[in-house]
Amino acid sequence: MLQPKRAKFRKAQKGRMKGISQRGSQLSNGMFGIKSLDSKFVTSRQIEAARIAATRYMKREGQLWIKIFPDKPITKKPLEVRMGKGKGAPEYFVAVVKPGRIMFEIAGVPIDIAKEALRLAAQKLPVKTKFIIARDFQA
Repeated sequence: MLQPKRAKFRKAQKGRMKGISQRGSQLSNGMFGIKSLDSKFVTSRQIEAARIAATRYMKREGQLWIKIFPDKPITKKPLEVRMGKGKGAPEYFVAVVKPGRIMFEIAGVPIDIAKEALRLAAQKLPVKTKFIIARDFQA
């Protein structure tokens, strides 16, 4: 007896984060930025906390660009639920960050203010970061 064809559903899996960042590894908007040195999931809450820390230190001078976006849903089943019965509901969203990815960029402020603002932002993130300067920057 022939089985009817079943619709193929693609579930969003967590996947593996191997290799370096394919895109987003050069400064595009600002003069200063922070670059990731390892791979992690960065949640939307962590990105927002870093943004607030940086803009607060800059006293809303200059401009800040967030170069990562949390577009991957992480699902979770409720507590004390038996196995099976499908995939859980989305719990939060993350941005997949690999080594070499520019996460934040700043322009319009002096180098010392930018360095400290990005240091404060990097403390809120789960990845090791490195402060970088644009090639065409004149001190």
